[in-house]
Amino acid sequence: SAPKTVRLADYRPPFWTAETTQLHFELHEDHALVTNTVAYVRNPRYGEFLTDGREAMAGDESLVLDGEALELVSLQRDGATVDEGDYSVDEQHLTYHPLATAPDAERFELTVVTRIEPQNNTALEGLYRSGDIFCTQMEAQGFRRVTYFQDRPDVLAVYTTTIEADAARYPVLLGNGNPVERSAVADGRHRVTWHDPFPKPCYLFALVAGDLGHIEDRFTTRSGRTIPLSIYCDKGNEARLLHAMTSLKKSMAWDERAFGREYDLDRFMIVAVKDFNLGAMENKGLNLFNAIVVLADQATASDTDLQRIEGVVGHEYFHNWSGNRVTCRDWFQLSLKEGFTVFRDQQFSGDMNSHAVQRIGDVRQLRNTQFSEDAGPMAHAVRPSEYIEINNFYTTTIYEKGAELIRMMYVMLGKQRFRKGSDLYFERHDGQAVTTEEFVRAMEDASGVDLGQFSRWYVQAGTPRLDVSGRWLPDERCYELDFEQSCPDTPGQTHKQPFHIPVAMGLLGPDGAELPLRLEGEPQDAEPVTSRVLDVTAARQSFRFTGIDSRPVPSLLRGFSAPVRLQTDLGDDDLAFLALHDADEFNRWEAFQELSNRTLLGLISARRLGDELTLDDGFVETFARLLTDDGIEPALTAETIHLPSEVALHDLLSSHGEIIDVDAVHAAREFTLAALAEATRDDLVAIYERHHGGPYRTEPEAMGRRALKNTALGYLTTLGEASFTKLCYTQFRNADNMTDESAALGLLTHVATPEREQALREFRERWQGDALVLNKWFAMQAASKLPDTIDAVQRLAEDPAFDPGNPNHVRSLYRTFSQNPCQFHAADGRGYELYAGVVLDIDPRNPILAARLVSAFNTWRRFDPGRRDRIEALLRRIFQTEGLSPNTFEVVSKALA
Repeated sequence: SAPKTVRLADYRPPFWTAETTQLHFELHEDHALVTNTVAYVRNPRYGEFLTDGREAMAGDESLVLDGEALELVSLQRDGATVDEGDYSVDEQHLTYHPLATAPDAERFELTVVTRIEPQNNTALEGLYRSGDIFCTQMEAQGFRRVTYFQDRPDVLAVYTTTIEADAARYPVLLGNGNPVERSAVADGRHRVTWHDPFPKPCYLFALVAGDLGHIEDRFTTRSGRTIPLSIYCDKGNEARLLHAMTSLKKSMAWDERAFGREYDLDRFMIVAVKDFNLGAMENKGLNLFNAIVVLADQATASDTDLQRIEGVVGHEYFHNWSGNRVTCRDWFQLSLKEGFTVFRDQQFSGDMNSHAVQRIGDVRQLRNTQFSEDAGPMAHAVRPSEYIEINNFYTTTIYEKGAELIRMMYVMLGKQRFRKGSDLYFERHDGQAVTTEEFVRAMEDASGVDLGQFSRWYVQAGTPRLDVSGRWLPDERCYELDFEQSCPDTPGQTHKQPFHIPVAMGLLGPDGAELPLRLEGEPQDAEPVTSRVLDVTAARQSFRFTGIDSRPVPSLLRGFSAPVRLQTDLGDDDLAFLALHDADEFNRWEAFQELSNRTLLGLISARRLGDELTLDDGFVETFARLLTDDGIEPALTAETIHLPSEVALHDLLSSHGEIIDVDAVHAAREFTLAALAEATRDDLVAIYERHHGGPYRTEPEAMGRRALKNTALGYLTTLGEASFTKLCYTQFRNADNMTDESAALGLLTHVATPEREQALREFRERWQGDALVLNKWFAMQAASKLPDTIDAVQRLAEDPAFDPGNPNHVRSLYRTFSQNPCQFHAADGRGYELYAGVVLDIDPRNPILAARLVSAFNTWRRFDPGRRDRIEALLRRIFQTEGLSPNTFEVVSKALA
């Protein structure tokens, strides 16, 4: 039978809610005993819910506690054993009838004792073992695997947690909040009690027990409080925690400065865990991180790794307010905390590095993943209306598109009014579980701006298309811009209403200078501006600018001010002009990306027709000028000359209603890379030589130089010449940092030469004891363009260093392979067969991971009939598998619908 669908329209607050929760964990090697004592009270929000015109339903007064894979040991109310007739237990719930014996009860205390087996918990939800460490993952619904409880985010309680374990094996016992008591107990065991004074939902609960190494530091808040900081990891890796600690201190200072948010507890802790389904988790005061986004140093982590760690540390710390102090009422409001916090971490990363480069990376990810998601079977609104398995909705729509909605409000309101709105939101809702409507209302109340139409972004799925055309009227000294917006149908949604789209823009004159912008009808004495935001709110809308004496080139959607597919009537010469002259750095990149898209689409068409492939001279010249423009920072140059990926081209073809020709896309992009490299060979060599060498530094400027150097090397290796292959191998051998080492090895994996095999052997030998670094080794081979990649992936799965139970290993090998279009989509279907087998193997052990893997098949309808038929057959085989998890069932059923 199909799993149950959960609908937002059915939301009801609980009749009973928890006020305080006291937990006692007895940890043993073969089990854990959990005693959970909760003070339950009648929920005032239930009464408020009824006053809104809703009716009470039979059974509302029962206390329904969630539970999975639990053995109930005992159940007591106010110290007395509960009669068996007053409660019932099934596979997913314990239902207790508290009014059966006390009809007028307003408050009671319920003690539940359960027995669980963390060592057998392969789903990595709830309490589980990662090596010799006990750890937890409660979001979204892991707490029900620990004890019977109301596992929902709108039940907030004050937690006191006591952890008891063998003192020799588990000397470190960590919980949420502040430590309040430590003591030794019998048989060489000890216990520590933690108290968190701030009410929180159970998904923010955390526990860690193990023999861990750590580093310590401290941070002084703006009010003068000194906060001890601790980061824990497996012993022997302590030196690789320093970057994360620096990132944490930067995050704490930035949040005070940018959002006025000061840390509230007496200490802050992070723990690195090697077996983790997610990237990290913001548990109150005790953040648990996937080790891959904590452990880092010059030798083992690339510049990209370091920047990612800085951003993830910031993201989880920023959740202390945007997610913890103010949390979401239900899981349909997930973007309330995630979208807002992604926006915050993007702003933080931009301040720490380069805003233009950060924005380019964010938009590239949005287009490569979220736009495709919006166009597929799992398309959903930022605030969904229903789901089967909530873990499937930790998506780029919730996170990245959710962040874009916050960014649009930031653009529309301006920095000062946005800050007033966020301040009001935190002050108004501190300690509450709220909705996206309440966030938007705070922004409206603080700014005076009506966001009613804008709120459609939260409830309408799909990526809007914005068509723009311009006309210069020389006799009237005017320039007109016409806008037309539309949004395609998505599953369950048709006939979308117009969005409120903020379009940041400017006009460039023939000399590249920005022109003053005055809209028709504005006062003549108004202060002229050169960049402004147009509010596009109708299906068709026009704007007229006056005082324009020559044909301008419009710079539209600056900074990507709205997540739309932009179509303009700009010619190739206009795009080249913007790429070379636009004052908005993001739009310089954007213009060359659009020019590249047009070029590549033309080559794809030519390849299909069997025509000779050639590059337009103007495109090559623009590339060459960008390459040698010393006025652009190296990191931005590296981003700008990076061609759209094959995945991005697949999405672009699909958005144009075309069938994806995998082979034509690959051939066109490979031809373009080599042709550009041949045309600018001397410049690329000069760039490599100018930026290669020198002492290793981690400042943004040094990272940018490495990025540009390695991008130049990447172009040169496409020429297939032995000298550049040897140059690549030499860099690999001599590198004193992982950025240069992994960049060179990654390039070598695409060429069938002795240097490739030698480099892979050397890397494997050098890092054989480091699982995190070996993830790179697995991933680089899975991403290879060589024709034997499928065989290589199968061999790598048998490597002794590959652990199929570790999500990082699985993602590095198989997820990377699924993002290798020319190999994953091999015409004979072997890649699909391999991947489907992996999904079926993993699903019984780790449904969350399996569901995320199988989503790689969601775009199957966009391909040619041969590939479509093969993927559909495999999806049906997965769908018909007995015992398929609800996670994977939901993704596959929607893909087949």
